[in-house]
Amino acid sequence: MKFSANLGFLWTDRALPDAIRAASAAGFDAVELHWPYETDPAEVRSALDETGLPCLGLNTPRGDTGAGENGLSALPGREGEARAAIEQALDYAVAIDAANVHVMAGVAEGPEAEAAFIANLQFAAARAGRRGILIEPLNHYDAPGYFLNTATQAARIVETVGDPNVKIMFDCYHIQLMQGDLTHRLRTLLPAIGHIQIASVPDRGTPDHGELNYSYIYDLLGELGWQSPLGAEYKVATPTDETLDWLRAARG
Repeated sequence: MKFSANLGFLWTDRALPDAIRAASAAGFDAVELHWPYETDPAEVRSALDETGLPCLGLNTPRGDTGAGENGLSALPGREGEARAAIEQALDYAVAIDAANVHVMAGVAEGPEAEAAFIANLQFAAARAGRRGILIEPLNHYDAPGYFLNTATQAARIVETVGDPNVKIMFDCYHIQLMQGDLTHRLRTLLPAIGHIQIASVPDRGTPDHGELNYSYIYDLLGELGWQSPLGAEYKVATPTDETLDWLRAARG
């Protein structure tokens, strides 16, 4: 199994190019980003080229986080801002050759929000070129009021959008908290999944404890033919380099 370091959570005490180098030194196969926009993309691309690590994706800007915004694309009446955020993310993805852009829905509810989200995803897909567009269900403990919160809802939206470039980012931590039944969901939804992330449940720590048996999940994904790196998106309580026993065990 291959693994990607999510640099939104790992090595956050370092400048982003140095975090990429640290991920390479630790033995990760790829990296993924949250909101890298304050870092010159040329510096990020240089570190990626130097290490040979692919970047699997980044998020669209969240909007006014001070006002509680967590994405813009499911907010009716905010289509101009949402599409500007999508364009910004796609431009950055092109500059660093990232594979995917995660389009963040935001805090919203109801049919008007779903219609806005679908229209903005179609806009993103039309401009993405060879890059993927991802949507991620978030649990309502960590992201109260977030529009997209189940794999079932995400699958319906992906089907409605109707573009093969739009897929689900299946975060095992979020899905376990909201719905569970990961084995059947992975088997059923795999064709619609563009990326998978891992962390322990319920504490979102390293993926080697808690209520999820990741050894089983790795075997299941191998059986299903999954080959892309799994995104390690977990919270660290100590320096990241001190948290990597799980990675060595998974490799072993």
